[in-house]
Amino acid sequence: MSLQAPAHLLVVDTDERLRDLLRGYLKTQHFLVSVARDGDHARHLLGGLEFDLVVLDARLPDIATLCEDIDAPVLLLTGAHDPAPKRAVETLAKPFEPAALSARINTILDRRPPTELPGPKLVRMGPLAFDVDRGTLVKGEDPVRLTATEVQLMRIFAGKPGSPVGRGEVIARLGREGLHTKARAIDVQITRLRRKLEDDPKAPKYLQTVRGSGYMLVAD
Repeated sequence: MSLQAPAHLLVVDTDERLRDLLRGYLKTQHFLVSVARDGDHARHLLGGLEFDLVVLDARLPDIATLCEDIDAPVLLLTGAHDPAPKRAVETLAKPFEPAALSARINTILDRRPPTELPGPKLVRMGPLAFDVDRGTLVKGEDPVRLTATEVQLMRIFAGKPGSPVGRGEVIARLGREGLHTKARAIDVQITRLRRKLEDDPKAPKYLQTVRGSGYMLVAD
C-alpha cells in the first residue's frame, strides 16, 4: 500500500557531541532520527511525535521516571555502575561499536507485530470518496488526481476521521514514507489538497484546521 517506512528513533543524551554522533551514524543506517537533550525535552517530543524506539543514556537524572513515561520500546545505554530502571527495558553496555547499536535496534524493531492502518478503508466526504488502500480519490464518478504527498496526507487524515492530527505527526509520518516535508511547507501542501477537496478552499468543509491541534478530516 505504501513505501517501506524507515523507523523513527528518538535519541536522548545530555552530551551534545554524542547526540550528534549517534544521529549522524543512525541516519547512515537509514533510520529517521530525532534527538533530545534531556528528559523534559524528550517528553515534549514524545507528546507530539510517534517513535518506534527510544534510545536513552542511563545517566540521565530522571531516567527512572522517564522510562515509565515512554510507551515505545526503550534501549538503555548503560555503564558498569548504572542502576537498572524498574521497567524492563533492553540494554546495551558501554562502550559499544556503532554496528552493535544498529544491530540491537534492528533486533528490537523486528519484534514489532505488523500494524494495520486504523480507520475505515473507504472514506466518504459528500460527493468525494477516498480509497485508503488504493490511494485514489473520486468526485462522483470522476477521478481526482493526487500527488504522492497528497495521497499520503489523505491516508494520514483518513486514519483518524473526525480527530485532529498535529502538524508534528504529519511531518513525521511523511518523513517515514520517504516524503520529506519541512514544517513551513505543510500549509502549502494542505492548501493544494484543499483545492481538490473543497468547493471553497478558503472555507474548508472537509479538511479543517483545528486551532492549536492541527488538521482534521470531516467524513460522512
